[in-house]
Amino acid sequence: MDAPVGGIAPVREIALVFAGGDPIPVAVATRLPVDALVIGADSGIEHARALGRRVDLAVGDFDSVSPEALAAAAEAGARVIRYPVDKDATDLELALDVAAARGVDRITVVGGHGGRLDHYLANALLLGSARFADIEIDGWFGDAHVIVVRRHARLVGRAGSLVTLLATNGPARGVTTTGLRYPLHEAVLLPGSTLGVSNELVGTDAEVSVSGGTVLSIQPDALGEA
Repeated sequence: MDAPVGGIAPVREIALVFAGGDPIPVAVATRLPVDALVIGADSGIEHARALGRRVDLAVGDFDSVSPEALAAAAEAGARVIRYPVDKDATDLELALDVAAARGVDRITVVGGHGGRLDHYLANALLLGSARFADIEIDGWFGDAHVIVVRRHARLVGRAGSLVTLLATNGPARGVTTTGLRYPLHEAVLLPGSTLGVSNELVGTDAEVSVSGGTVLSIQPDALGEA
């Protein structure tokens, strides 16, 4: 039933990673990629199954998923990659490492909030890790949509909806935006600065580009957007 990470053959594709936490809103489910490698991180397996998504890889120590859900995923063809309970990484981090090992081009993470501030912050920062610099990454945390911007990203939503830009892993340089109420041009965002907090979409889309460093684009009310 168990299999080592090293046994996974590289492949170029999109990975959809389901994390634990609160159930996935139906409005998020309609925005997820359809043709994707589905990875369930521990109890994220149950969230994937609740949305009718077949799990391809089950990853974690499995201390929170029900034994029945794990067994059902395995019986349906999921490859199970088990780690010890006493480990130095969260199940989500392990799942992202597995996705990266497959050589995916893009990862979308769903879940991972569940009401704990420490988990929310750790998971949001994890998406921007330098280890995943060659992968396009975004995540849905409840109503919020987080996009990791290392070069360029397009944001969509309704006019007036909030957008916050936060630097991570050091200064973000050459930050330039179009379509936001408070434009930035070749700006420098520093970790811990609130310069990029509470901007707004002017129309239904905007663009953010970065010449160096990493920015997290956070749309906290993304589910209310058109």
